[in-house]
Amino acid sequence: MNDDTKSSELLKAYEPRVLAAKALRDLGHAFVSHEIDEKLLTNIHTTIDKLLPTINRGEKRVRAISAMKRAAFASAPKDKESIDHFPDCVVSGQENPLGIAASGFRDKDEAVINVTLGAAFEGAPNRAHGGIVAALFDDAMGMILNIIETPAFTGKLTINYLAPTPVGQQLEFRAKCDQIDGRKIYVSAKATHDKKVIATADAIFISVPQAKFNSQEDA
Repeated sequence: MNDDTKSSELLKAYEPRVLAAKALRDLGHAFVSHEIDEKLLTNIHTTIDKLLPTINRGEKRVRAISAMKRAAFASAPKDKESIDHFPDCVVSGQENPLGIAASGFRDKDEAVINVTLGAAFEGAPNRAHGGIVAALFDDAMGMILNIIETPAFTGKLTINYLAPTPVGQQLEFRAKCDQIDGRKIYVSAKATHDKKVIATADAIFISVPQAKFNSQEDA
């Protein structure tokens, strides 16, 4: 069995989890954005309550997070290639039912996330919560680390909110590396809607020595 066949079979195995996660995200957005009669609300409640004991009786998942982290920095993504963090990541993970499921890619030396936020991420009606905007910035800026092949953690993140961030409309988050000074990696980013800058961000990431990073155990 070659690597392509193994990858294809792995994707097929995970497809039901991805589809189920998407269905739950869609349910959350629909729940927030629509009036629901009491009978349907009760039906949702009872259906979920019936499913939960069965799910909780299942085998606990074992996720090799350290191995996934090391794989993320094994080689830089090519231009226009997607940048994936972890399947359960609350920002870019396709298997997280409570997440954003945003997709990112490399554009030359920049990292880009294009996303349309659903109603469940509102702070005020029709406006995204500021914490969601910050999370998207953090993930987009973190994708720069994949491009420069340097594991690091967020040391400082500063957001400037210039205009309301709409839900239900296309947004772009674009990040770039400005400077590397020892272990400090300086990254900046901007968020745009309809070609208008609605927020900017600056961050300092602290690199992790490769030897230490490779020796980390799963938590």
